[in-house]
Amino acid sequence: MTTAAVVGEHGTLWQPASGCGDHCRDAGFRRAGAVAAAVRVTVLWAVLLLGLLPAGLLGGAALRALCRAILAALGVRAVWRGPRPRPGSLLVANHVSWLDVVALGAMVPAAPVAKHDVAAWPGIGGTARRAGAIFVDRTRPRALPGSVAEVAAALRAGRSVALFPEGTTFCGPDQGRFRPALFQAAIDAGAPVVPVSIGYDSTEAAFVAVDTLWESVRRVARVRRLTVTLVAAPAMRPEPGADRRALARAAQSSLGGAGYRLAA
Repeated sequence: MTTAAVVGEHGTLWQPASGCGDHCRDAGFRRAGAVAAAVRVTVLWAVLLLGLLPAGLLGGAALRALCRAILAALGVRAVWRGPRPRPGSLLVANHVSWLDVVALGAMVPAAPVAKHDVAAWPGIGGTARRAGAIFVDRTRPRALPGSVAEVAAALRAGRSVALFPEGTTFCGPDQGRFRPALFQAAIDAGAPVVPVSIGYDSTEAAFVAVDTLWESVRRVARVRRLTVTLVAAPAMRPEPGADRRALARAAQSSLGGAGYRLAA
């Protein structure tokens, strides 16, 4: 894939925007008590303080244990349905919340593709980098071929990579179009593509509009019971020279549902 192809394909579309906002959320959820919510947030801080460094240094099982502990601290139950992807797969999923990355990390070992801003987040950015996260600068389309090559190298080395091709979060009923550029990495590496639908049973999980991470954490902590369901479709095996746009469309069409509706 050439730089010209990347710039021509994306242009300003490389920074997608979601139309979702507070109007997407409903009030039909059972609230946890104020004390219970405060305890959850306190436990979460303790988990992060104790677990970020070991997870970043050790990766693998330690990172999955940290993800599971984060979910447990917030009272979130994760359910996996469908086949487990083999190592060296490109996992592509719809994007609803920052919890998506945590839920995927709790279920399967995969290096996440994240926007470059995450690298600067205190504690989290350093841990993600040490754990093999691949950071993409969407403000610089000409840097995208290097990101594609980095993802392809990880796949060739037998490491799975988790990608959210919509490029931003959507509330659930709405979805963005899967951006095709990073699908080229799977084609170049001859790696399987595994579509994963991520859904929640409450719209409070959605990370949209002008949410800050802290506001979203508190919102999740106030839900009495929250379930995230991940549904893996059968792996797609692109042929050499396959069209990345067609592959992206096929992957998105194979998702079993969208957003919170999956877990309802």
